[in-house]
Amino acid sequence: MNIFKSLLGKVWRTFDLAGRHVRWPNITYHPGPSEDPNAAEVVKIEMGQLYLVRPGNIRSSRECIYNEAIATIRRVPALEHNFQLVITRVYEDGDQELLEDEDETDEERVFLISEELEFRSGVTDDEPTFIWRDLDGDVDELYEFVASGTNEPTRVFFETCMYRAMYERKYKASADNTKDSALDQFIWQPVTKARSQGGNRKSPNQLPVVLQDSVDNSTVQPPAMPTKSASPAARASFASSSLPTVTSQEGQLFFWSLEAEGFVAEREEVVVAKIVERTTGDFNYWFIVTGEDGDIVSHKISSDMNPRWAPKTSSLTWNYPNRGRYDSWALQLTSSEAYNAFKTAFAQCLWETLHGVPFRKAKPDEQAYVISSTTEDVEMRDVEDEVEDEDEVESELDPDEEASEDEEEEEEDGVPPQLQGERNSQLTVGYKGDRSYVVRGNNIGVFSHSRDDQVKYYATISNISTPKGKEFKPQEVMLHDQDTKMVLMNPSDPHSLFSMDIERGKVVEEWKIHEDISVDHIAPDNKFAQTTREQTLVGASHNALFRVDPRISGNKMVESQYKQYVSKNKFSGVATTASGKLAVASEKGDIRLFDTIGKNAKTALPPLGDPILGIDVTASGRWIVATTKTYLLLIDTLIGEGRYAGNLGFDRSFPANAKPMPRRLQLRSEHVAYMNHDISFSVARFNQGEGQEENAIVTATGQYVIAWDFAKVKKGQLDKYEIKKYEDMVVQDNFKFGDDKQIIVALQNNVLAINKKNLKRPTRVSLAAPMPSLRSRSSIVDSPY
Repeated sequence: MNIFKSLLGKVWRTFDLAGRHVRWPNITYHPGPSEDPNAAEVVKIEMGQLYLVRPGNIRSSRECIYNEAIATIRRVPALEHNFQLVITRVYEDGDQELLEDEDETDEERVFLISEELEFRSGVTDDEPTFIWRDLDGDVDELYEFVASGTNEPTRVFFETCMYRAMYERKYKASADNTKDSALDQFIWQPVTKARSQGGNRKSPNQLPVVLQDSVDNSTVQPPAMPTKSASPAARASFASSSLPTVTSQEGQLFFWSLEAEGFVAEREEVVVAKIVERTTGDFNYWFIVTGEDGDIVSHKISSDMNPRWAPKTSSLTWNYPNRGRYDSWALQLTSSEAYNAFKTAFAQCLWETLHGVPFRKAKPDEQAYVISSTTEDVEMRDVEDEVEDEDEVESELDPDEEASEDEEEEEEDGVPPQLQGERNSQLTVGYKGDRSYVVRGNNIGVFSHSRDDQVKYYATISNISTPKGKEFKPQEVMLHDQDTKMVLMNPSDPHSLFSMDIERGKVVEEWKIHEDISVDHIAPDNKFAQTTREQTLVGASHNALFRVDPRISGNKMVESQYKQYVSKNKFSGVATTASGKLAVASEKGDIRLFDTIGKNAKTALPPLGDPILGIDVTASGRWIVATTKTYLLLIDTLIGEGRYAGNLGFDRSFPANAKPMPRRLQLRSEHVAYMNHDISFSVARFNQGEGQEENAIVTATGQYVIAWDFAKVKKGQLDKYEIKKYEDMVVQDNFKFGDDKQIIVALQNNVLAINKKNLKRPTRVSLAAPMPSLRSRSSIVDSPY
């Protein structure tokens, strides 16, 4: 630090005494807050290059993001004592003209300055560099700005400005009169083993940007803090103090700031987070956060909150609607013990809210299953293969294949006719003939997959009707017999299925199933049956499974392969593996695994409580993804211990004390804040193809197509997803059969194809929903009292 201090002194003594901008080689300085409080930019380095560094990556360890760039430290205008590090791309001659043809540009990258960046300086090829963490990337990914031609005093000055920005964010006070020693705490130190062996309280370097303000650093004495006046919301209600309390823990509360692009402290003081029962006996639980002046937050506990737990920081993030906005909140508990106690109580109350019965009535193994579903960051590793297959990872992102810059929509002459008052409602992707089919009212649009990986309108099958001429709107459709037929479900006749000849564009047969048994769901005999001449298929009613064979006379249900289960099962979806084993989901949220039709389930996984909208399974049967409204549930069916270790749950039952740990795939709460609407997932699907490994999961919500990197998910990185926004609402999406890159997307009034590489990492730019004015501070509390 001695050389650091002496250089800093030299730098500060060269400023113009009048406080005007001083230009050195490659740097522009703007006066500090006390000199010009309206200046947005603090300091700027006007020449450099930005790199993304991936240590140990098998593709590229150092990727150039901007060949020419400017590095700027600027204030967040609407949020005092918060600053951003902004890297702006500088375009070469001719580059700007190309931007006119691009729908989305990558002109700058913005980072909220805080300790979590682990900012430091270095030297690369004799050039000074600035290095910081990529908080949205893998844990070891870094950004590096090479400040070409920058001298040592300039480097030290820029670095010091970064530390001063960290100081102001942490202490909510000016750093103008701060001593050098007060900035020492922000100088990054390499990670040592001793750092990870501490107690329950997290150190500042272990906390993400969202929770930096919660660090209690007794070794540094901050300046006196101005007292924050209580907002109207804080004084709104004291009523929660009189309600029965399930749990109460201390912590700190944060709110996602759209301006700062990070979580900021809602209150300086420690708050009390508690769960209360508003009315005794009806499982009506509320999540309350109370400060010195009363209730700050009052939110009803439900799955729509999108609760997401982070054990590394002992924190909970969630969303809540507020006058047309979807706010994002974070609560950090004071210790891991408090975190675990609050998480367990929250999970139990949410379960009781969904089931309407006390949690204690669930079996012990079911209770453990429910609590385990809230656990994050656990790697799901193959028992038979402990080593990551690099070739498999490499295949997920083919470096030779570039993402298309064009929006892959239909050409003008290939637009389907639009039917007044009707919208697209279902999508099914072909297996044999490079076709996709979209249901729109009582019509079905046929779309061809062109050689340039686009989707073009081909024809319309109009006026779907029974063989007796009665028109209907298909409730569910499924391709059959090598895509020569389509099986349709008629909501007006639930005891029959209807077979349509695709070439003729006409329903030619009615398959009567049974007088007393309805067909609520259908599935192929096995994962790839539609690529063969297999004639049978699987049917399900609300509480029965059976096989349908259209070749037999009379009722088409095979009596010997029919099994009715206990009443009120409310089956909601069926999926089959390549060998014909079945995964069946229900509206109650449970999942059953069968090795064959007509027998009891080998495995019954208890419900978390949220209705399952649909289910899919990998060809091998190893993995299941079940879709609920607000999250996807991923389950590994491999039995990891006991007598049948190494078998799948389709073949043997899990030991009572070793059920699989379900994993929730959720959107991060801050991303939902940018999207600004509630989550409502379409049925998620794995990519599929004979002999092809599943490496992605695709779904949609609102205007967004979302794809998870399955390889990263299996390693415990549950928030590794990419996203694409459309102007219209997405009805359904699925991978083209045999292709793990091409996604077919049905919008309400359009059908198109997109390469998975055109999906973007979630950022404010890629999510880009229109935002109403900033939240009203008086509407934080939704007080039901």
